[in-house]
Amino acid sequence: MFGLMASEGDPDQQSDFHILALDGGGLKGLYSAALLARLEQDSGTQIRDHFDLITGTSTGGIIALGLGLGLSPREIVGFYTTEGPRIFRGRSWRSLQYFFRRKYPAARIEAALKEVFGSKTLADSTKPLVIPAYDLDRDGVYLFKTPHHERLRRDWRVPAWEVAMATAAAPTFFPSFRLTEDRTRLVDGGVWANNPAMVGIVEAVSMFDQDLSQLRVLSLGTTSEASIRKQRLNNGGLIQWGRGGVVLDVLLRGQSIGAVAEAMHLIGPDRIHRVDPVVPEGFVALDAVTPDDLIAMASGDSREFSPSFHSHFASHTAAPYEPLYSPS
Repeated sequence: MFGLMASEGDPDQQSDFHILALDGGGLKGLYSAALLARLEQDSGTQIRDHFDLITGTSTGGIIALGLGLGLSPREIVGFYTTEGPRIFRGRSWRSLQYFFRRKYPAARIEAALKEVFGSKTLADSTKPLVIPAYDLDRDGVYLFKTPHHERLRRDWRVPAWEVAMATAAAPTFFPSFRLTEDRTRLVDGGVWANNPAMVGIVEAVSMFDQDLSQLRVLSLGTTSEASIRKQRLNNGGLIQWGRGGVVLDVLLRGQSIGAVAEAMHLIGPDRIHRVDPVVPEGFVALDAVTPDDLIAMASGDSREFSPSFHSHFASHTAAPYEPLYSPS
């Protein structure tokens, strides 16, 4: 269930550099937040204290921002259970209008994010963060970064709620998002980095001058469906691949598997720990979950993973972080 487990009983980890990588997945992000909440409860410490860098895409980006800005995983769980049903209510995929317009308006998620993050900016984060998005105007990748390197002189001014809106602007679900100051038109980072494990590794090496042998990664998924790919896909066209979101599911899953495989190749299979349970087809969806079911699953999985977390992550305390640029 938990993929790449390393051997127990690592020596002193203080020289290591720990990365927390959080997948996208819409409302399924509740699973990741709930799992972190239970691990935090078991360890008796704050989860964020054990990681030198946090990277998250889409719903994982919202969780990463929450952790960086001082929210506990339990508070983030509360955000999902309270605001999730409000954000994803209303429009049905069966509506003819959905074929021509986004499924949900931006107003509800914008209001929720403004409420939880207030006027805080990336400069207010207590942890180095990297949040992927995609730039529609320049047709290229876009990374929001806290000011943890002297080169990073701009993003610290961006309000946290805008970062969250951009990384979570999933095509067909929400409209694209324009940054207030730069006017850049952005969509969900999941179109290229739904699993941001490699984003974190590249950042650690390029901006923190870390050696690959020093890296340790905890990669959290948001559940994967046990799907059987129908024979109709062999010669399928738009209808066959589009039915039931098959093409989206294949693209996101392929990205995630590839990112983990690349990370294993670079830092070794004993230094990346992947938690992403397989669930029955139809058990959850990006915009439809049963909170109690996901929280219960996260509770059980965290119970099983907790000894490994304690061995490989809990004894490491991240170095203090101070932003290089801020309003003050």
